[in-house]
Formats: sequence, structure tokens, C-alpha cells
Amino acid sequence: MKKFALATSLFALLSPEAFSQNYYVESKSYGSRLEPEPPQYVRTLSETKIESLKKIDWIDVGLQYRVRFEDRDNDFTRSIDNVDTPIFSRTRAYFGVKKILDPFRLTLEFQDSRKSHSRFASSDSETNKLEFLQSYGELFFKDALGYERPISIRYGRMSFGLLDKRLVDRNGWRNTTNNFQGFRAIFGQNKNDWQLDTFALQTLNRPLERMDHRNNDQWLYGAVGNWRRWSKVTTLQPFYFRFDQKKTALQSKKEIHSTGLRSYGVFGDSNFDYDFSGTVQFGRNNNQKQRAFGSVAEIGYNFKHSWKPRLSENYVYGSGDKNPNDNKDQRFDRLFGASNPITKNDYFQWENINAVKTRIEFEPNQKLRVDSGYSFYWLASSTDRWNKGNLRDNTGSSGNFLGQEFDSRIRYKFNPNLDSAIGYVHFKPGEFTRKVGRNNASDFLYLELTWSLF
Repeated sequence: MKKFALATSLFALLSPEAFSQNYYVESKSYGSRLEPEPPQYVRTLSETKIESLKKIDWIDVGLQYRVRFEDRDNDFTRSIDNVDTPIFSRTRAYFGVKKILDPFRLTLEFQDSRKSHSRFASSDSETNKLEFLQSYGELFFKDALGYERPISIRYGRMSFGLLDKRLVDRNGWRNTTNNFQGFRAIFGQNKNDWQLDTFALQTLNRPLERMDHRNNDQWLYGAVGNWRRWSKVTTLQPFYFRFDQKKTALQSKKEIHSTGLRSYGVFGDSNFDYDFSGTVQFGRNNNQKQRAFGSVAEIGYNFKHSWKPRLSENYVYGSGDKNPNDNKDQRFDRLFGASNPITKNDYFQWENINAVKTRIEFEPNQKLRVDSGYSFYWLASSTDRWNKGNLRDNTGSSGNFLGQEFDSRIRYKFNPNLDSAIGYVHFKPGEFTRKVGRNNASDFLYLELTWSLF
């Protein structure tokens, strides 16, 4: 009887229905949606509504231009109280070949990022003039694992996000974009009940006056699994990353292992959704043992209303170092993740942080979307740094309350090709921030326009 039950389970796992059914469910948590591959601004020529191109389903193309006007009053990422009004522009162009030469496929994506009208010099997070963002060849075997379960093997320059974007991200908000060079192998696809994403990549340096080049002193290895068989209740994503960095004149030696589990889904037939994850880090950071922990938890409620309102509560924890003079480093390392889900000011990142955020989102119509949030931030360790604010009290006597942040954003889609966003963020410093030397509040106002060819 047990053998029969086991055989039945294996048959269910390997049956055609298990492969053809779409198990993919996207998390509803705020700011966690990954950029699709190919990116959202890309279309297959047959989808462009140009009559003469309707039969060309093997070429992907895309062109996108984004400009953002900012007004920053007392930016805490700067060392002085100031007013700055920078203008950021970012252009992306995409060309891809698929199907016609299978199993060989090709992807090329260019990006040009610039900053102007600012009091401050550019950094590599703001400016990166005309470069290949992606340039890789791919071997794509459509049914390698049977029943629409493909294998994709890629080599070259790549840019992508993983999990909820907090450890590896394609940087939707930032003006420049993380990318890597190396190998990536993907077993399965999003619609399958299970999928495995593996990679061995080197980071890229983005010097302002020279071409981007591979950093031979940094490697990122990893694997991310996806178990979607129970996706109506939960999607499980176990993961492992290893970051190796050689010691040079400008950087310390690191061997940091990050492993954990993410689970997201809905609570039965209720209107509640959730997104939980936990990450343990161990290894070596220079001459210290790495022993750190990070977690994220969000619970949302979706009201039954034509405006699709969603109310959510989010908690983020990233451990901080307790004693810089011992042989342990407890500061969580966010690797190449995004800060934007944590803060709209770019003031905080996933390290030495305790953060609580309440957010409301709604859509009055198909063209208009509104979201607003209120956040509180504390240091996880009062003796460790606030990195983005460049503030620290080694004694811990200044407390740990960093401050409060209010943010609001309105997005409006003028037409299928033109999107706009206007946002405002106010930060009020807390006890730690005032005692260590920054007393005044800050304000951030921006207007963003994004034009896409298709």
C-alpha cells in the first residue's frame, strides 16, 4: 500500500499536467516585483501592431527613456545641510534573437545613465555613459526536462533580480544598474511547479571615465530554488549565495555565505497575503568571523473595492556589529540588493537596521495609482554605523532611534507609451541622529517621466 502511494505521488509529480499547468503566483508585497526577462519595455516584433512585422516572432526589441527631476533639501547622504536639484536621465535599448536559431539565442541591452544640474560630483551609482548592460549568448533547450520544462545556459554580461530584490536586484529606481559577467543556468521556467536558478558571476566596475570592466577580485556564486506546487497557499524559495572578495589596497578580504528561505502567498480564502524571509550569514570578513542575520516580514490586507486598496505592515531587520574590536562581525551584508523597498529616500539599507513600515496602496482607475507609507527606523546595534548617513557612536550612548519617514507617490499613465510619477518624502531625525550631529529634517520631491517605444 505504501509503495502504491509513493508511485502515485511520483506519477503526479511527473505527469504532463504538472508541467503544463501554470503554478506561478506573484507576491503582493510592496516593492518586491522582479523585472521580467526580457524587461517590461521589450516587445516581440510580432506584438508591435506593425502589419509588416506580424510574422516576425523571433526578434525582441525595446527602447526606453526615463528622466527624473529631484529637489533634495538637507540630503542626509551628504555631509552638509544643503539644497540640491539634480536631473537624472537613463536610456535603455534592447535587442534579442530567439527561436529561429534555437538552441542558440542572443541578448544585447545598452544603457546610458547621466546626471546634470547638481552641486555634487557624480558617482558610479548615478552616471555610467553608454555601456552594454547585457550581452550574453544562450543555449535554450525548450523541452530538455520534458513537458515544457526548459534548460537555459547563459554566458556573458547579465543584469537580473532574484527573490524579493533585497540581495540581488536590477535597480529599477537607481540611475545606474548592477550587472555581472559569467555563467547562469536555469532549470525550468516560472510556470513550472519547481525551478532552479544557479550562477557563477564576477561583478563589474563602473569607472566614470573608462569602459566598464570585469572585477577579477569579486565572485558571486549561488542557487535559488522555487517550489510552487502549493502556490495557491505558499511559494517556497530556498537559497544560497557565496560572495568571495580578494584583499586589495581598496577592499578587505571576504568570504560570506548567505543562506535562507523565503515564503509568500495568501492565507487561505481570506483577503490577507504574506511575504516572509530569513537569511543567515557566516564566513569571514577580513580577520573577523561573519555571524549575521536578516529577516523581512510583510502582511497585507486587500479590501474588496473597485479601487483595489491594500493595507500592509512591513518589518525589516538586519543585524549590526556589537563590538568592532572582537573577532566577530555581526553586521548583515546586503550583497547587491535594493534599498528602495526599505526607504524612499535611499537613507537606509539592509544592514544594522530595525524598520517598521505601514503602507496604503490603491488604484482609482486603470491609469492612476497611489501609494503612501509611514516608517520608523532604529539601529539594530547602537554601537554600529548608520552607513548611508555616515554617522556612528562607538560608545552607544546616543541611543538607537534614527527617525521617521513619510512618503507618498502618485503614478499616472498618460498613454501606453508614457508613464509619470510624482513623489514626496519627509524625514524627521530621531534621538540618535540629533545627538550625533544632524538636527534638521529633510525633504525630497521628485517628478519622473518614462517613455517607451512600445
